[in-house]
Amino acid sequence: MPTNLTLKNIPDAVYHRLKWAAQLHRRSLSSEAIVCLESILLPTRMTPSERIARARELRAALPVGAFCTCDIDATKREGRT
Repeated sequence: MPTNLTLKNIPDAVYHRLKWAAQLHRRSLSSEAIVCLESILLPTRMTPSERIARARELRAALPVGAFCTCDIDATKREGRT
């Protein structure tokens, strides 16, 4: 059964971050707070095969040819002396 919760004295930085995330995900502040709490308090466990499948899905969604090894290596070296 759902329950109501009132939060008081939320630090400004936390409030602004939550508000930004809610706008980004097109949710209300309340819905975003619930999603954040659920992700921390009720994490879903992924099997290794599920995690690998998810990584492959993400890789497949990348534009072909957008990232080449030389560019990645150059970016990693940037700023190193």
